Amino acid sequence: MELKDRVALVTGASSGIGLATAKLLHRSGMRVVMVARTADKLEAAAAELGEGAVAIACDVGDLSRLPWLIDQVVARFGGLDVLVNNAGLHHRGDMLQHPPEALADMVAVNLTAPVVLTRIAADHMRAGGCVVNVASLAGKLGVPGSAVYSGTKAGLRFWALAAAEDLARRDIRIANVNPGPVDSGFFDADIHGVSDLTFSQPMSSPEQCAAAVLACIQDPRSPTEIDLPFASGKLATLGYLSPRLRAWLRPALERRGAKNKAAFMRRRGMS
Repeated sequence: MELKDRVALVTGASSGIGLATAKLLHRSGMRVVMVARTADKLEAAAAELGEGAVAIACDVGDLSRLPWLIDQVVARFGGLDVLVNNAGLHHRGDMLQHPPEALADMVAVNLTAPVVLTRIAADHMRAGGCVVNVASLAGKLGVPGSAVYSGTKAGLRFWALAAAEDLARRDIRIANVNPGPVDSGFFDADIHGVSDLTFSQPMSSPEQCAAAVLACIQDPRSPTEIDLPFASGKLATLGYLSPRLRAWLRPALERRGAKNKAAFMRRRGMS
């Protein structure tokens, strides 16, 4: 896809992977609509990008607001070429320690919103358009202490793989980017709730995730899924296919993860 003057909508764009993606798409010549819940932070980020970047404050978990969101994009730019479903919510730890409403919020933001937003956007996306979901390796192999998060990301992945045929009839592609742990600040506020198993894998940067999103958009021959890191994706697939091997490897991975987590916390000055 030729990116100059194309229109992209990026959710969760005020920080982390979403902000890195918005910056990269903007540098690539796209007009970028940045969406997140917090208006002040979002508007500051859009102002930093400059001309061609627009901030629209919207909570994608409020499904009733999604038609309005797409209407705003179409009214300003006349259509849409790229949708990046990046916004995510994670209440960490044993699901039984959280109220049911909190778990429902995770399903709404991580799974229902991308499905609904894609359906609405598809009626306004131009031929050759692309949808990219920022899913997770947790959606390939469930992570203890992240049951609902893993379930939503698995659902997101499998929905996209099945929806590809439907969207192809309108000449719209869809792909998943599946990061492992990302040094984005996503888990800094609740570091003690992050499992040791999560830290057993190499950490990617938001910029690496953004580059994978861009690869999905630019090249129609790119894979329908990109795992980050590549080797961690293969390990997750192997663990899914062989539960016995997963059980055998888990203690060693958790020991390695505990060491990595402790080192991470020391670098961050966390107790």
